[in-house]
Amino acid sequence: MFNADLALSVTMTGVSTLLSIVMLPLNLVIYTSSSYSNEVVNALDWFSLFLALVVVLGGITSGVLTSAWMNSTRFNLLANKLGNLAGLALVIFSAVVSSMSQDAGIWNQNAIFYIGCAIPAIVGVCLATYMATKLGLEKPERVSVAVEGCYQNTGIATSVAASMFSGAELASAIGVPLYYGVVEMVILACFCVVCWKSGWTKAPSDENFCRMILTSYEVEQHRVESPNAIEVVHNSNPKGDGDVENLVFNQTVEGYQVDENSMQEKTNAGLQESRIDDDKLQAEAGEFT
Repeated sequence: MFNADLALSVTMTGVSTLLSIVMLPLNLVIYTSSSYSNEVVNALDWFSLFLALVVVLGGITSGVLTSAWMNSTRFNLLANKLGNLAGLALVIFSAVVSSMSQDAGIWNQNAIFYIGCAIPAIVGVCLATYMATKLGLEKPERVSVAVEGCYQNTGIATSVAASMFSGAELASAIGVPLYYGVVEMVILACFCVVCWKSGWTKAPSDENFCRMILTSYEVEQHRVESPNAIEVVHNSNPKGDGDVENLVFNQTVEGYQVDENSMQEKTNAGLQESRIDDDKLQAEAGEFT
């Protein structure tokens, strides 16, 4: 949405999701073993856990393969909108489930709950930005790394909670990713606006906010870097022996525009005219000989 490095962001999401197949169960064992008894660890529904991971991983894999197969910008934009609607539906689902229990709802927790859930998001964006800057990444790449370091896949956590808990425990468990999602949304919105205005993204800092949100400047930049050029050749003499005027129109974000550099250089038509003159000189030289 804020036009950082999209390719890097998608790659990091794919890699972290693959690693989550191993790391999430491992972390779950470590945390539960250190905090609860062995009975709690043994009572975990591992099948539901892995099923939730497979569903999320299957969605990412099928999306990437479908995008590669379709190879259409229009399809990618449509899929992006459908994905946003699905994410919004997941947030609404989490809010409804969490509010079903008055005792374990998201807004009935103590201060430790809110502080503990918010700290990882704050530390994530700060630490990721610092490390990306120290490693010399480009500014849009730093923004992507910071977003990925803070924005966690709450869909996995919500799916796991929905499949492993029920009743009041479900309302309490699902409130964690719901509240974390609210915190990361606020933090990243403020962070990305500051980065955009500071020139750290691929969107112009003086662009209209709504247009910036709705425009994918990375796609537009790729289109401009591989432009379709049109050369217009005008001959002032219909017989073909007059001056040849050439204009090259390059495709830009705003449309086709005249390439000013081409007016100072010989274009294809100019080179062809030079070759004709050379041929004439060689022919005349042959006749003279």
